[in-house]
Amino acid sequence: MDEYRLDTVVPLLLEFLDNLTNIYVRFNRKRLKGRTGKDDCHTALSTLYNVLLTSCKVMTPFTPFFTETLYQNLRKVCEGSEESIHYCSYPQEEETRGERIEKSVTSMKKIIKLARNIRNRKGDKLQEQLPLKTPLKEMIVVHPDAEFLDDITGKLKQYVLDELNVRSLVPCNDTLKYVSLKAVPDYSVLGKRLGKSMGIVTQEVRKMSHPDILRFKETKEVTIANHSLKLTDIKIVRDFKRPDGLKDTEIDAAVDDDVMVILDLREDESLKNEGVAREIVNRIQKLRKKSCLEPTDFVEVYFESLDMGDSVVQRVLCSQEQYIREKIGSPLLHSTLMPPDVVIISDESFELKESKFSFKISLARPALKFNEEALLALYSGDVKFATRLQTYLLSRDHSNLKSEFQAGDGKITASCIEKLPVVIVILGEHLHLTVGDYLLSKKNA
Repeated sequence: MDEYRLDTVVPLLLEFLDNLTNIYVRFNRKRLKGRTGKDDCHTALSTLYNVLLTSCKVMTPFTPFFTETLYQNLRKVCEGSEESIHYCSYPQEEETRGERIEKSVTSMKKIIKLARNIRNRKGDKLQEQLPLKTPLKEMIVVHPDAEFLDDITGKLKQYVLDELNVRSLVPCNDTLKYVSLKAVPDYSVLGKRLGKSMGIVTQEVRKMSHPDILRFKETKEVTIANHSLKLTDIKIVRDFKRPDGLKDTEIDAAVDDDVMVILDLREDESLKNEGVAREIVNRIQKLRKKSCLEPTDFVEVYFESLDMGDSVVQRVLCSQEQYIREKIGSPLLHSTLMPPDVVIISDESFELKESKFSFKISLARPALKFNEEALLALYSGDVKFATRLQTYLLSRDHSNLKSEFQAGDGKITASCIEKLPVVIVILGEHLHLTVGDYLLSKKNA
């Protein structure tokens, strides 16, 4: 920047923005949305705001109009700020840095990349895809640095598990447990220097045992055929030592410098069900986006299988019920539970090619679920009166009705219906505000 050499500055800036978007923001969606608590959400959002403001100031010399627009939005929540980004002082480098965090996150990114490479390799071998939505049972991270392993099994663990869709992460600091070492001479370096002796040296280098290689790495020098060889003369190749009885399609590994990632690629019924559940959630979220729904908009989601028996559908939905409910914010309802007066916002049919599974998703406005027997009891079995009460309640705005029940501690008084006696309607006894509430009450009963 001192020399105004933008050709070297801009690529670094773009790399930083890519990390901000695809590492910090994407990895911390739950924190930024407040799902991990109010204080943690405030910390995450404040950090993001500070980073956006600082990077905005850094970018100003070469994107003056864009940064001015961005700054005018940012300053709305910052009292006493300058009127323009071009009035602000240029940021100065801070004296302290979290070097350990930077180092651990860099290694974490390397681990994620290696794991993705393993998935791609497995897909090539089986001539089928192994997408990230397909969960895996276990992942082993081999690294000599105990401090990094503490980070990767502590603060960074959930990021790795979520990003790679792996159930468990096992650390290992024994670098030789899953590795076989092999020494190979660097021909580009030794060829001209050794001449005719190259053949003999090559044979001896390839014969080096594990203890010989470890001793060479420690002393950084070895004498072979009267030639002194340094670390720059010999390449140490690390190959994956696969456990006995397992095929390369069942367990595989990838290595980069001092990091090795091992993935257990074996599937079982629970993993398959979890994979289907993730695909269903993904389709639901895409349909919400396509329907222009905001994240805060509550809808009920109905599911219908198009080509499989209900027993298969129920097995998947029951085993993954908690996961699906957590991700979509409500229970996934079978289409048979859909009320006759429900208002469908949008629906769409999908097909999962990997699992040969076709289904239909419907997004609907929250609908009241009545206990008709309890309503009849309010009017001593008068069907006409009970029907008119249902019509009245269905005509009410859903959010207002919900507020009234909350204000009345779960009760409201129906007194404005012409020629009907005044009755007290109890939430959970006479009706439920949503089909999902009704289903949960039945399960808890």
